[in-house]
Amino acid sequence: MENTYIKKHWTNIVSQWFGHFADHEFPSPIQSFINHAYVNLLGLDMSEFAPPSTYPSLNKLFTRELKKRRPVDMRSGALISPVDAYVTECGPLHKDIAMQIKGMEYSIDDLLTLQYAKEAKSIYDGSYINFYLSPKDYHRYHMPYKLRIASALHQPGKLYPVNFASLKRQKELFVENERIILECFTEHGKRVFIVLVGALNVGRMTIAFDPRIKTNADRRMPTYYRYDKKPIWIHKGDLLGMFMMGSTVLILAEPELLEVVTNDRTHVRFGERVGIMHEA
Repeated sequence: MENTYIKKHWTNIVSQWFGHFADHEFPSPIQSFINHAYVNLLGLDMSEFAPPSTYPSLNKLFTRELKKRRPVDMRSGALISPVDAYVTECGPLHKDIAMQIKGMEYSIDDLLTLQYAKEAKSIYDGSYINFYLSPKDYHRYHMPYKLRIASALHQPGKLYPVNFASLKRQKELFVENERIILECFTEHGKRVFIVLVGALNVGRMTIAFDPRIKTNADRRMPTYYRYDKKPIWIHKGDLLGMFMMGSTVLILAEPELLEVVTNDRTHVRFGERVGIMHEA
């Protein structure tokens, strides 16, 4: 991997400013007003969550926890949606090419960087799903399948918006933006990549199993982590981390492993089946 210093872009600065505001705990009446204004402005459905006034900061509201555990499709082979989100694109990879949105491509070679140049080739002609979280969606992400985390890469980058308008306008948006790349394996040794993509006003992305990974921070060099000494297995449905605003999750699987059973421009919910894993 090239140890390339990534300059801080204006989108990172704006996102850090917004993050400071969203982290700040205002006096209770003011915070309650801010929270209710956000809920009403975006039309958040709070039926699965605590009342808006109970969150001490806007970021606590963004990263709200479900009051009751969501039903998860635990059928054998079921790959679940890790998030509440829109599926912007999905289907087969054409060698290393996936669709950002119709008419706009991205290369998984570029997405996964030189760190995973060799590993990326095992994904060629595989399958992928892009999940876009809007600002009103539930912002926590969960493991879509029982997987072992083999390594992780924090790749600093820009923080362009990742909404539909930006996907249509900005070339290789996922490649330009900051991201966390998780290299994972199934129990049968099949490779899956989960890529968490930052976006404008996403102050941070967190990883539940490794607090060392800090995004939109002053660290501007790619940082690679391996988990060889103590295997990290995360079960389907377990918490993987959270966005501090809406963003995007990408799932990439090697050939003949993932059969996608959802469609693009479909809103999916965490816990429901979006694919079938063929491991035999």
